[in-house]
Amino acid sequence: MSSIPVVAVVGATGAVGREMLKTLHDRGFPASKVLAFASAKSAGDLVPFGDDELEVHELKEDSFDGVDLAIFSAGGATSTKFAPHAVKSGCTVVDNSAAWRMDPRCPLVVPEVNPDALENHKGIIANPNCSTIQMVVVIKPIKDAAGLERVVVSTYQAVSGTGRKGMDELERQVRDLFNGRDPENNVYPCQIAFNILPHIDIFMDNDYTKEEMKMVNETVKILDDPSVKVTATCARVPVFFSHAESVNVQTAKHLSARDCRALLSQAPSIAVLDNPREGIYPTPLACGGTDEVFVGRIRDDESIENGLNMWIVADNVRKGAALNAVQIAEELLKRDLLRVPDRDAFLS
Repeated sequence: MSSIPVVAVVGATGAVGREMLKTLHDRGFPASKVLAFASAKSAGDLVPFGDDELEVHELKEDSFDGVDLAIFSAGGATSTKFAPHAVKSGCTVVDNSAAWRMDPRCPLVVPEVNPDALENHKGIIANPNCSTIQMVVVIKPIKDAAGLERVVVSTYQAVSGTGRKGMDELERQVRDLFNGRDPENNVYPCQIAFNILPHIDIFMDNDYTKEEMKMVNETVKILDDPSVKVTATCARVPVFFSHAESVNVQTAKHLSARDCRALLSQAPSIAVLDNPREGIYPTPLACGGTDEVFVGRIRDDESIENGLNMWIVADNVRKGAALNAVQIAEELLKRDLLRVPDRDAFLS
């Protein structure tokens, strides 16, 4: 690898891919060259990169020759097929899909929470689920201060979590309803406009959705603590950007709401907005387009011992996807870990 890496963004034409390019540029990531890849149908298109534009290249198995770092946001099937070829070429991959998150060979990383997990990577680092990222950023300082026994989370997730097609469906349905037309459901199983769907991804045999089990399993892996019990209910709401979460934690030792508020105010990447009497608390609309994880409504749970309730909001496309991936890349560079020790680790 050269001292200044060559960086590729895979899935560069999608909403998250474009945000990854923007984040790389805005944070001044030290790349000698940035390449944009997508499917054959997008080859030749142009995507913005600062004041310039990058030509999109068709993604192929040999696309990673000479590339040091690839950030993937092109779906699980694409990552499963092409990430091993990137590693074989000597390229380190940060993958935003669910394909590698629970693979024991792949660290699942939120840089504010478990950066040391990068030390033994084998070429693919997984970016967690957007709803998991914002939650663990907040609960990790609490765990460090008072221990953590149980987490109960209910999410209110924006349609951008489904990509451009989700946003288009919400906009189209709102227009249809205001114009007296019956809205069609092409993306979601029910009308999303002016509605809430307690259904994200497919239902599993235990009657939880795949999204809910992602939050459970990813949280335990990131915290590296199977003793922490996690349960989740995930809902889709008619909001374009930013996921909100109602989170209840039970700690091993007592931590008052006041002390929790002070603790989180000093934690990295967290902004505490918590003065409900003055109408100060995080909302998806106010938090969209920002990098921080916002927390408010911090209060004692009077129904259990050592319980706390809180309300967490973050932009799911930024901290929940693009920003966290770029922060992982920055951490790899800082730790001099942008190398692949075993190029055949993911090729069977």
